[in-house]
Amino acid sequence: MLAAKTDLLRLIAVPVLGWAAWRDVQTRRLPNRLWYPLLAVGLLTLVWDSLGHLPVAGVADRLFLVRVGVSLLVVVPLAYGLWWIGGFGGADAKALMTLAVLFPTYPVFYLASGAYPPVVTDVGVFSMTILTNAVLVGLAYPVYLGVRNGLRGDHSPVMFLGRRTDVAALPTEHGRLFETTEGVTRHGLDIDALRMYLRWRGTSLEALRTTPAAHRDPSSVGETNDPTDGAVDAGEGSGADASGVPDTDADPDADHDDPWAAERFLDEIEGSAYGTTPETLREGLTVVTTRDAVWISPGVPFIVPLFLGLCIALTYGDVLFGLLGALGVV
Repeated sequence: MLAAKTDLLRLIAVPVLGWAAWRDVQTRRLPNRLWYPLLAVGLLTLVWDSLGHLPVAGVADRLFLVRVGVSLLVVVPLAYGLWWIGGFGGADAKALMTLAVLFPTYPVFYLASGAYPPVVTDVGVFSMTILTNAVLVGLAYPVYLGVRNGLRGDHSPVMFLGRRTDVAALPTEHGRLFETTEGVTRHGLDIDALRMYLRWRGTSLEALRTTPAAHRDPSSVGETNDPTDGAVDAGEGSGADASGVPDTDADPDADHDDPWAAERFLDEIEGSAYGTTPETLREGLTVVTTRDAVWISPGVPFIVPLFLGLCIALTYGDVLFGLLGALGVV
């Protein structure tokens, strides 16, 4: 492979982002320190390439600076803005920001079969190509979900957005409930928040489902525990809570001031439990204790299509630009 040294250095992003995508799917947790080495490589290669375009003497030099400016002053704020409005997770935003620093312009790799990537946009901002490819990959996922659910006979208004899962499997799942006691919702209980709640009161989902009326009584909650951050590998609650096994003869229709001790839970923990409200928690607990299977969001982080978008960009280029070119639009 023939390429500029800076472009070869940038390829370190492929294995790192691939590992990050795999780990994010498994745990929904990525360490902040993951991005520092990539940012360092990005800044080093950016300075290295910039020195080659100074002093600015021609069109190529000016185009380079414009493309770097678009990547840093448009793509980076865009990633932050999407995170701020809730469209991105924190790791997704950091990954895109890092790629904007690493790949402000198109790299060029010469192989025996030709130069890659073969499809280059007129704008020439490679980080934008990675993003548009990632969006196209992301748009394909709902189609996959709909076909998968249809073949399995799982039909629902949210069949293109989620998957039906056994409630017993929720302790090791990620995502958000798409169900309420009255229908479907896009803002159901976060499963990480459910794990936090179970650990806080020292119980398990199985125990909750066995004696829901007893657990619904807030007086059954005695000494509480560290809720952790809801990660799967942080360990589940064990058995009954610290006040002892709740009374199995509890009245299921009793009118409690704080059903499930939801308000107490949110008052005692640090943070917001992923935006959970007492009402959302109570509704979710009712759902998981009265149903054997529920619809949940797939919980696939955007960093996965971002990784695939990078791989496609390096080997093909901009998919959208290629399609528009084939149609004669550009």
